Amino acid sequence: MTCSVVILNWNGADVMRRFLPSVLACTTQPETEVVVVDNGSTDDSMSYLQSLQPTSEAKAAHLRVIPFAENYGFAEGYNRAIRMMDSEFVVLLNSDVMVTEGWLQPVLAYMQEHPEVAAAQPKILAYKSWQAHQEDETKPVTFEHAGAAGGYIDRLGYPFCRGRVMSYVAEDKGQYDTVARCFWVSGAAFFIRTEVYNKVGGLDSKFFAHMEEIDLCWRLNCRGYELACVPQSAVYHLGGGALAYDNPKKTYLNFRNNLIMLYKNLPQPRLRRVMAMRFVLDYVAAFQALVTFKPRHFAAIFRARKDYMKMRRSFARSRQENLNLATSAYPSTISQRSIIFDYYFRGKDG
Repeated sequence: MTCSVVILNWNGADVMRRFLPSVLACTTQPETEVVVVDNGSTDDSMSYLQSLQPTSEAKAAHLRVIPFAENYGFAEGYNRAIRMMDSEFVVLLNSDVMVTEGWLQPVLAYMQEHPEVAAAQPKILAYKSWQAHQEDETKPVTFEHAGAAGGYIDRLGYPFCRGRVMSYVAEDKGQYDTVARCFWVSGAAFFIRTEVYNKVGGLDSKFFAHMEEIDLCWRLNCRGYELACVPQSAVYHLGGGALAYDNPKKTYLNFRNNLIMLYKNLPQPRLRRVMAMRFVLDYVAAFQALVTFKPRHFAAIFRARKDYMKMRRSFARSRQENLNLATSAYPSTISQRSIIFDYYFRGKDG
């Protein structure tokens, strides 16, 4: 079994100095390698990576550096990099993730034992909560927003996780320490069979960033593959490395790409119903941003919907291909609950 841990970097020298040492120290198993792909950085990323090459830690982790001449974005950057890998498994690992000793083995072993599982993730915890816990053991370690203990999606296309619903994140009390099949796995630490990644087309580069891993997972679900969270492995994600959670551009990309994802993957009768509901709910979200004094987020949601309408036609071919290749037009792993209703009216918090 061979595995490449692929880290995409763009102007993240400071983040790499903080987190890459843990990856090098904890990824020294035979037939594994750490591959840092530089996405056309203009900071001192490359000089830092070159300084690591002679070190014993880099040699033990089989560190390989691939420089790109320009920034291809998250999706296309990974697509280009993974086409260069010849390992059986690849792990798409964010540069702001601290891994732990033995983090690869539980997930890879589970995937080997279950060939029907094409992609998986470890338990993803919040790095900042871990830091606080180190200073004061009474402070809890919490799940991280992007993935937590396995991702799901509701009937209107809103993502949620075991351990995270909307903005609420739960404390990790071991309540999700069982392996679970899920609808999507987090791009923060995304394990996938290399052959399957390339076969289904990888990440959609038109997304540029955000929601692209959920879109990929939707294709995997529809084409008969299964996905899982294996919480016997845990990593700690800083989050907000490329864009802070309160950045209006993040709001824009999340709303726009979520609509594109629904258009690409939902069969026509369901698409019509879901889009009618989302028309209402997206504008409710926009006006909520306005009345809570977030005018830039209000504008971002409006622009996201406008740009989705402009871009929709360019995804028509992808939509038709997805529907034609689907063995299941509507995956059973999509939840029929509404997390908006549960969160705001029933008080359910995951």
